[in-house]
Amino acid sequence: MNIFKLKIPFFRGRKLNNKGMGTVEIILIIVVLVGLVVIFKSQITALVQVLFSKILGQVDKI
Repeated sequence: MNIFKLKIPFFRGRKLNNKGMGTVEIILIIVVLVGLVVIFKSQITALVQVLFSKILGQVDKI
């Protein structure tokens, strides 16, 4: 059912504003990413520490 076909004066002749859709989508993506970081913070920290220790170990050999 299309709201533009209704005989309600408020909706007559108005178009939907889709300009803010990109902003809303970006904010939702950021919220999801922050949530994932909060949930997996300890695992991410452990992974980064292991990677840096391997990198530093390799640098000492050079």
